Amino acid sequence: MEQRDNSGVLFSNDKKETGNHPDYKGNIMVNGQAYWLSAWIKEGKNGKFMGLAVSPKEEQAEQPAKAKPKSGFDDMDSDLPF
Repeated sequence: MEQRDNSGVLFSNDKKETGNHPDYKGNIMVNGQAYWLSAWIKEGKNGKFMGLAVSPKEEQAEQPAKAKPKSGFDDMDSDLPF
């Protein structure tokens, strides 16, 4: 199913393990750009509402799996004669 611009979907998060994980997860397309969409059900003085967060889909693909620990020698000059 092709997603239309300026529309999105949310699904119940069945993999929620902690209170910080979103209650709903999905995606949204805005101006041709794909985003992840997360929602949390919250309680306010006027009743229940949803808090939302949006992040670009490319963001996760660009992040390195694990950064190598620094050896401590990275800041030394590389033009040493030996």
